[in-house]
Amino acid sequence: MIAADLSRLLTEALYLVLLVSGPPLLVSLVVGLVVGLLQAMTQVQEQTLTFVPKLVAVGVVITVLGGWMGAEVVRFTSQLWTSIPVLVH
Repeated sequence: MIAADLSRLLTEALYLVLLVSGPPLLVSLVVGLVVGLLQAMTQVQEQTLTFVPKLVAVGVVITVLGGWMGAEVVRFTSQLWTSIPVLVH
């Protein structure tokens, strides 16, 4: 019983990590691809050029979705704290 509960919590934790980190990573990937294509078309090969647009895009995503991300982490943490007595007993 306890092993099943721990397995479920671990699965939920990994799913939460994917869910919360997905949007910033996806946006960073798309912006990096677009900037890379623009660099290839214009033949400008400045390595630092990709950093600023990615930073701004990820900042915007975190600003827009930060409340939801925080709420999901708080929900999971609250669920984890309430399940501790069941796991210990």
